[in-house]
Amino acid sequence: MKKITIAIDGFSSCGKSTMAKDLAREIGYIYVDTGAMYRAVTLFAMRGGMFGADGGIDTAALEAAMNGIVISFRLNEATGCPDTYLNGELVEKEIRSMEVSSHVSPVAALPFVRKALVAQQQKMGEEKGIVMDGRDIGTAVFPDAELKVFVTASARVRAQRRFDELRAKGMPADFDDILKNVEQRDYIDSHREVSPLRKADDAVELDNSTMTIAEQKAWLMDIFKERTGA
Repeated sequence: MKKITIAIDGFSSCGKSTMAKDLAREIGYIYVDTGAMYRAVTLFAMRGGMFGADGGIDTAALEAAMNGIVISFRLNEATGCPDTYLNGELVEKEIRSMEVSSHVSPVAALPFVRKALVAQQQKMGEEKGIVMDGRDIGTAVFPDAELKVFVTASARVRAQRRFDELRAKGMPADFDDILKNVEQRDYIDSHREVSPLRKADDAVELDNSTMTIAEQKAWLMDIFKERTGA
């Protein structure tokens, strides 16, 4: 069967990564979490003291360091999912913190960051047989992807999912703070000048506000089979 490229875009905390991981595992494709890549760059900038007290970014310092930022993924045999590595260091837990979440959108909006990471992402997808999720996969990274999905859900539902995820990991979580962060990220992601979050014209929309993970998985498999003739 001919392999295709699958692009899954949508708002933060919509469960895109879970959907993409499950689908990739089910059909034997490679999964790439592009959001984790932007989070890793954000963690690098935070560790390097590139954020000022006002939240501003030392863009010159970050741009000068971009060539030295290597992001890779390695399969975690225990979970069956890929973990994120920053310059060879496992940072999967660190990049999921609320501190990184509150800084990632401004970093992801920087043109030189997007250019560098889009180039890495396109390199990963040259052989097809890939499932990639993020904000601009179907519009900027793989505009010719054979299957594009745009995922959405209400802000409160997404905040509750993020809250539950953090609590399950034993990490501090405040619902109101998370809801505010979700709404701020929606605005920044949708209004940035470079590759703003938007639904590609040929994308299939999925509102998963009231869907279970099993229902999402079944929906995705049906769409995949339809597109590949499986």
